[in-house]
Amino acid sequence: MTALTEQFSEITRSDVPLAPYTWLNVGGPAQLFIEPRTRQELKDVISTCQQNEIPIRLLGGGSNLLVRDEGFGGAVIHLTGDEFTFVSIEGTTVRAGAAAPLSHVISQTVNAGLAGLETLVGIPGTLGGAIRGNAGGRHGDIGQFVRAVDVVTSEGKEFTRTEDELAFDYRHSSINELVVVSAELALSTDDPDSLTRRMRKLWIMKKAAQPLSFQSAGCIFKNPRGLSAGALIEQAGLKGTRVGQCEVSDRHANFIVTHDGATSDDILKLIDLIRTQVSEIHGVQLELEIQVW
Repeated sequence: MTALTEQFSEITRSDVPLAPYTWLNVGGPAQLFIEPRTRQELKDVISTCQQNEIPIRLLGGGSNLLVRDEGFGGAVIHLTGDEFTFVSIEGTTVRAGAAAPLSHVISQTVNAGLAGLETLVGIPGTLGGAIRGNAGGRHGDIGQFVRAVDVVTSEGKEFTRTEDELAFDYRHSSINELVVVSAELALSTDDPDSLTRRMRKLWIMKKAAQPLSFQSAGCIFKNPRGLSAGALIEQAGLKGTRVGQCEVSDRHANFIVTHDGATSDDILKLIDLIRTQVSEIHGVQLELEIQVW
């Protein structure tokens, strides 16, 4: 650990609480919290971690993450700076940094009269997280637009995955490298006004159905094939079920909402309860969509 704190003192902090960086707003600290400003700095940090056998996690927008109460004993990398947050548009091609908020990428493309991403409105997090988990909904997923992805491996090596090296499935991609750095997407032209109207309509529908007004809410389970996790949980009579200071949302049963004083342990107990009840009633094993550190 000393090698990191000495070599990267400008961008490294110790014992940083991770709860404020996650939508569920729970969890303990990162032993080391590192914010590389450039690709080279990122690769150097990763190489040093590997040489010193320090475990690494990459923190994006925190919308799909549950950090345990004890925190993470290693280095948490959080990308900041222009090299990781840029958005550039040329014709129908969009290039953007992985740390760019997905909402920002969507608004930029809609303003430029490019269609495709407007259906992802309301999905939180960063572009990198959205691509890695193939974020989407009933109107389509982001993977269909991705043409190339720049990645960095756990050894600190950088390369580009192109179309034949990319595969996307429901809430899953073939990208298994440590860090997504940036991506190239191919969209199609459309009228900016009609795109904006479509996006607003989808946003209103989504806002009515999901607890998006809660920053402290997270979508928990993947939909089993052909089924809705939210419907299964609701049919099991679990809406409003509470453990400690967290509860199943009464607006959408596949969301857990946390209140002041909630702990990761509360959420994990509630997750176990939901899984057990759904399994007993429906005979379906729910799979987590969120990551647990």
